[in-house]
Amino acid sequence: MVNFQNTLSFAQQLDKEDSLSRFRDAFYLLKKNDKHVIYLCGNSLGLQPKTVQAAIEQELKDWAELGVEGHFDGKNPWMYYHHFLTENAAAVVGAKPVEVVVMNNLTANLHLMMVSFYRPTKTRYKIMMEVSAFPSDQYAMETQARFHGLDPDDAIIELTPRAGEYTLRTEDIIAKINAHKDDLAIIIMGGVNYYTGQAFDMKAITEAAHAVGANVGFDCAHAAGNLHLQLHDWNVDFAVWCTYKYLNSGPGGTSGVFVHERHANNKDLPRFAGWWGHDEKERFQMKKGFKPMQGAAGWQLSNAQIFPMAIHKASLELFAQAGMENLRKKSERLTGYLYFILKDFSEHLTIITPTNPAERGCQLSIIVKQNGRKLFDYFVEHNVLPDWREPDVIRMSPVPMYNTFEEVYQIGQILKKYFEIN
Repeated sequence: MVNFQNTLSFAQQLDKEDSLSRFRDAFYLLKKNDKHVIYLCGNSLGLQPKTVQAAIEQELKDWAELGVEGHFDGKNPWMYYHHFLTENAAAVVGAKPVEVVVMNNLTANLHLMMVSFYRPTKTRYKIMMEVSAFPSDQYAMETQARFHGLDPDDAIIELTPRAGEYTLRTEDIIAKINAHKDDLAIIIMGGVNYYTGQAFDMKAITEAAHAVGANVGFDCAHAAGNLHLQLHDWNVDFAVWCTYKYLNSGPGGTSGVFVHERHANNKDLPRFAGWWGHDEKERFQMKKGFKPMQGAAGWQLSNAQIFPMAIHKASLELFAQAGMENLRKKSERLTGYLYFILKDFSEHLTIITPTNPAERGCQLSIIVKQNGRKLFDYFVEHNVLPDWREPDVIRMSPVPMYNTFEEVYQIGQILKKYFEIN
């Protein structure tokens, strides 16, 4: 337990003691008018690793020099490209390599997983999700219900915080699961809620759901590269995530999929198939009859997205060097320091993210009691870049890969000046 101090010297000492500080130099840091920008938007779009350009240029070179033969003769043959990402991606989410594949985009992958894991019957058809889930997840569940001929208002159970509270209690989630033990088909939740920053107890939720016969999937867009995930050990049925947030893999980047090994090799599990999911030993024989590849790779549809995957490969190599356990330890301290700094301004703002570090990632969401948008604009004017989410939340995410304790201290100084004049 660190006894934090709101001093520049203390923050600088924490940075000196930081064994991961060298990774900051691996990224392009933002500047505005030749001044450093404190970037707190890693929960929305991570900064660019410096190794990305060379990674893309390698694939451009092979395309230019080899054309179609790059699929087999390139430095990183495109035919097998997803294999080059699997081991490091699995390490990020706590999975076995056979349980992970990188492909497509997040919501497309979510729909593909629902094909396999949402199999409603007349009596067991309910979908459970948090009330403030990311809109794309809400739209996906609404249209999944309609696709199966169901009324979303009836089919979807929304988990709502208690009156006067911003986040969900684990015991309330489990109680809701037990209350729907006879009609619950699947639970779909964010690993971390995008708005409040709450990290859910995925292990406890999965155990409760399985006990009543329901499947469980998590949208880990805000959890992958942020939390120390253990998807295999937690027995999660499936998960999906994007790579452009904490995984620093570029705007609109590729996506990851986890399918637990007890399902991954089940050829009888319904799925939508494509030729890239077909056994790669026979893929170019162009025969009828789908034979899925082993594991999660059997859910692939089309050719690998080489350029987004090249970016992701470069970023994943940094995660392999740093280690998720180490990053998580720094994140808890870094975000804890931000929480300590923000608490000095509790008369002006409310932190709606849980106090317990186990119930949050590196994001803290705040509601300013008067004119939050004005404070957000003041941050931007003073070279701090958090992000704004309607109707009234400022999200701030100090990322352990590239943010510093001194930056967190500086945020406190900017807040002090703001509230002195407002």
